[in-house]
Amino acid sequence: MRVLYLLNISNPDRLSADSGWIFADLLAPALIDAGAEVTVAAPAAAGDGRCGYRQTKVPGTKYRARFSTDIDELVALIRAERPDVVVANQIEEAPAIRTALLEAASDALLAGYCHYLPFSFTEDRLLLDSSLDDMGLGRPVLLAFAAGLAACDRVMVHSPTAASWVSAAAAQMTVKLDDRLRIVPAPRDERLVRDPAVTPPVSGSEGAIGIYNHRLYAHYGTGRFVDLARDLVASGAVRLRVMDLFGQRRAERTSLDGSPERMRDQLAALPHVQVVSDRGDRVRYRNLLAGARFGIAPFRPGCPWSMSVIDCQGMGLPVISPRLGWLAEHIDPELCFGTSDEAVALAERLATDDEFHAVHAKRAHASTTEFAPDRIAARYLEAVS
Repeated sequence: MRVLYLLNISNPDRLSADSGWIFADLLAPALIDAGAEVTVAAPAAAGDGRCGYRQTKVPGTKYRARFSTDIDELVALIRAERPDVVVANQIEEAPAIRTALLEAASDALLAGYCHYLPFSFTEDRLLLDSSLDDMGLGRPVLLAFAAGLAACDRVMVHSPTAASWVSAAAAQMTVKLDDRLRIVPAPRDERLVRDPAVTPPVSGSEGAIGIYNHRLYAHYGTGRFVDLARDLVASGAVRLRVMDLFGQRRAERTSLDGSPERMRDQLAALPHVQVVSDRGDRVRYRNLLAGARFGIAPFRPGCPWSMSVIDCQGMGLPVISPRLGWLAEHIDPELCFGTSDEAVALAERLATDDEFHAVHAKRAHASTTEFAPDRIAARYLEAVS
């Protein structure tokens, strides 16, 4: 099977902060090990040396990634690669890809991966993602997403929660998914796997470290985390390590959303909060996780997946979480909270109760086993066969 993997990269200056690129970098070699031939078309190469690579332009902004597809470039790619399967990691591009397949006289299967959902649900109400609603663009993005669903032969999502939301959104926009929907999670990074039964939990005389390793966008609910951070460090039992995943961002991106820089400065001003960077180094990132005792999930509304949560859990770090989206589906109910007081109580217990911590460290690590790259590759190939 020849797979042409079309990948938009929104963080070319810091690939370690781009979950789509990380997904492709982990998945492509596993697909090759399973017998597929893979070419990644992207602004930066992903996968190992066995992967083909076709360089594409950086779209500049998240809106250009959705609305400025170069069909001539796609036709040339398809004719050169002669794929059996084309994967659209930016699902809004699927109608353009379908057009290119038509012009190239290709009968390749078109699979769209819903890497990011431009909406969420509160009960039965569909809510637009505020991060994609500048100058009223939220609804055009949603309609482009629906058009992408309609253009695909397969539609892949991360989780049952995401499958439920995509199905409901498609129904509201009269797009029939029928039997085209498949659940294929993202693979875990095997470099970020540590058995807690072998490695004892970290604790220190100055208080246990809770790590927050998520993007600091306001739409991730970071303002709510800032409030929680104040309560956590006030308890005296916990210190916080906050990851600055982006570093210095390009002007095109900060002009659309400067919230990561504002949130970073607010957190850095708090006592007992350390803002750190992995500098794009995966070994340094692992060491920063390894020095923590537990993780904290984001307050992102409608979260369909979190690679950063999986990173923590693979390292044997229990993760406390608000009851939101996929987080409520995946994380142990004993570690989910509804109020700040509940979150502080959970953090303090993980910090001081070794038995409680050991039980949840084991459960966290075990919850990532099914996300090993070889298992995900098998599910991926089954989904597009």
